[in-house]
Amino acid sequence: MSYCFDPKKTADLCIEWIRDWFSKNGPDCNAVVGISGGKDSSVVCALCAEALGRERVIGVLMPRGIQEDIDFSHELCRLLGVKKLVINIESAARAIESMLPFEPSRQTLINIPPRIRMTVLYAVSQSYNGRVANTCNLSEDWVGYATRYGDGAGDFAPISRLTVQEVKAVGSYLGLPLNLVEKPPVDGLCGLTDEENLGFSYAELDGYIRQGILPRADIREKIDRLNRLNQFKLRYMDSFDPGIPVFGGAASFPEEK
Repeated sequence: MSYCFDPKKTADLCIEWIRDWFSKNGPDCNAVVGISGGKDSSVVCALCAEALGRERVIGVLMPRGIQEDIDFSHELCRLLGVKKLVINIESAARAIESMLPFEPSRQTLINIPPRIRMTVLYAVSQSYNGRVANTCNLSEDWVGYATRYGDGAGDFAPISRLTVQEVKAVGSYLGLPLNLVEKPPVDGLCGLTDEENLGFSYAELDGYIRQGILPRADIREKIDRLNRLNQFKLRYMDSFDPGIPVFGGAASFPEEK
């Protein structure tokens, strides 16, 4: 990378950030990570294990029915020595789809499973004294390739400011196997890779984001359009402010000198 990305420095800083975040937001809590077997969840799980110790990390595997590449997820949990839970979401997804009193759109059907998975992660979190890790990266977030209130949710986000190429570099530095770091990203929902769905490569996207390398004109236009459409996902929920004063609570008063 011509802009001199340092995976060791980044990993070390991220590990310290995770430790600090937990010290302030749950000193005795566990990290709950949804494990897909891809680079993002693998790197997040490895970072959490380094930061907190493997005994405080819970990997949650959530296939829908039969997941052909689930061995990657099992391999990661074995490698890191973290606690593993396998919860199949097939019946839950079918139940929701069958109860809808209308013909759901294709995108609706694609987004139901990730939202169920986030419900499962929070169920695990509340039962195991946990905090849920968001496993999205900057490249995905840039073009909206995450389901709102699905994989786009979470309590803390270790890699949301790292591009795909940077996540891979951190994974390699952490010693994760090549088959986990370089596994083509697949959403596991519609049978296509992320890049096939997007219509451009992450290398093109990352070069544009980090180095201003302009992709082909039609690809640049598509990236810019997706980024504009995605802005609502990247901010807190908009809320009406009636202008009425609020008193009480930790954030309501200046700190006493």
